[in-house]
Amino acid sequence: MSLSKSKSAKFIILIVLIGLLLHTSFVIDSNAQKQSNSSNKSALKLDQLISKFCKSNEPGVSVAVIKDGDFVYKYSMGMANLEYDIPITSSTVFHVASVSKQFTVFSILLLEQEGKLSIDDDIRKYFPEMADYGDTIRLRHLANHTSGIRDIFDLTNLVGIRNEDMISNDQTIKLITSQKGLNFKPGDKYEYCNSGYILLAEIVKRVSGLTFSEFTSSRIFKPLKMTNSQFLDFPELIIKNKAYSYFKQDTTYYKSLLNFSFVGSTGLNTTTDDLALWALNFERKVIGNDIIFNKMQERGRLNNGNLIPYALGQELKNYKGLEVVFHGGGDAGYRSYLLRIPKHKFSLMILSNSQEFNPLDIAYEIVDFYLGSKEVEEVEHKSDSQIEPSLMNYFVGNYEILSGLIATFTKSDNSLFLQFVGDTQKLELPQINRNEFIYPNLPHSKFVFNTLDGKKSNELKWHVSDFVYEGNRIELTEFDKTKVNLKDFVGQYYNPEVNTMYQFLIKENQLVARHNKNDDINLLPLQPDIFISNMSFFGEVKMIRNERNKVIGFYLSGQKSKKIKFEKLNIN
Repeated sequence: MSLSKSKSAKFIILIVLIGLLLHTSFVIDSNAQKQSNSSNKSALKLDQLISKFCKSNEPGVSVAVIKDGDFVYKYSMGMANLEYDIPITSSTVFHVASVSKQFTVFSILLLEQEGKLSIDDDIRKYFPEMADYGDTIRLRHLANHTSGIRDIFDLTNLVGIRNEDMISNDQTIKLITSQKGLNFKPGDKYEYCNSGYILLAEIVKRVSGLTFSEFTSSRIFKPLKMTNSQFLDFPELIIKNKAYSYFKQDTTYYKSLLNFSFVGSTGLNTTTDDLALWALNFERKVIGNDIIFNKMQERGRLNNGNLIPYALGQELKNYKGLEVVFHGGGDAGYRSYLLRIPKHKFSLMILSNSQEFNPLDIAYEIVDFYLGSKEVEEVEHKSDSQIEPSLMNYFVGNYEILSGLIATFTKSDNSLFLQFVGDTQKLELPQINRNEFIYPNLPHSKFVFNTLDGKKSNELKWHVSDFVYEGNRIELTEFDKTKVNLKDFVGQYYNPEVNTMYQFLIKENQLVARHNKNDDINLLPLQPDIFISNMSFFGEVKMIRNERNKVIGFYLSGQKSKKIKFEKLNIN
């Protein structure tokens, strides 16, 4: 991935996103040498589709498709290791990032079935060391991403820990349980949160007496004969046939290192062959039963009664009339996607070791290839009559999407333009429907403004691959930024929840946040006493003043961590 991306792209890169085997009816298994079964000419179309996004001498992809209990397609392209020219095959092991989450929930539900816990238990039953937030957080909240707990990646970034740094499961647990505040009341909102799944994995450990790796090995992988699968809770462990992950800068590939060893939210290392065994288990029920599988596909419900798209460790959506159960993942240079369409006994596994690869480039074209005739709804086609440039006037304005990420929409010559506050790039957004606009800087991305009734739009949804970020219209007060007295904010600030300190100083007439591990963070004045930055974990800084108008601290809000209070040291 190019290291010289615009600030708007940085936010999403930081925010922002698949024995038991029977004899196959036919199999195509290609590696870097492009071995294939030419007797099935139709499947060669998929080879051509995938090869548009991969090259044999670069990081690549492993793909497998199951239909009616059999493999119908397998394809591998590219290199697992660029240093030794080792090709990717269906037995190459990949880190699958958030695809891990369904295994975590499954483990919890196995223990629930044995009467050892309940998905509706209060988490403080298992974590008495956690703060009492005044509202009960249940295991279900963790699994549905509705807990309000601050996300681990915002917290680790804040203390200067990156993917390439060593951090253990115990360290992440301590960091999460040290937090004194929540982002929102449990159950009020759906906000994707990795911390919840780290806590769920720890609960499996504390209830079963086994490490999460040991539990999943004995209770899931061995019964399913997933012989090349394991949760990595010890980063120095050698994993045979493992693919390295890579990113690209200009025309050169570099290793994208991944050394953290926390599990539950991530941490699974597996193959497309093994994931096929897991997908088949939802049909064959070698382990688990209908009670467990039905729970895993039950959408979460908010306090206001609204359903969310996330179930337990899996996401749900309708694609052209097909009910799809899926989850994607991405850590370092690894990309993964596991998709199931239960009604048609169809499963798709996609694993990659290239940060440039997006599984959505091929996933639903493969679905169309096999199940296009099964669609029960026509695809909605956009027509010129649905595009009304005059409606753009309702969309013009400022919208806060994430903390510190503010999108300004303007209209000119029947076109809508976007510029993020603090970014120099102004983009024209192609209109595809009366309230939908493509975001050209990211694939599979668009803005959708809320329903119009002859009034200004107050909300929008930013679709980025399978993620949706909600934005709300805000009004910004005009003020002279050159008259901000930056000296008011100079000093050292400390927060005990993350046990870290930032120094605010003036550098080249700009306020800068300096940390002993992180790079300097430039702070841009947004409103009086409010600053924003281009780092997602340091998105918005709201200064705190006392009765004498002296700055005594600030509240920090990142993409998924809100109102972390830093107190100023040595106040005069």
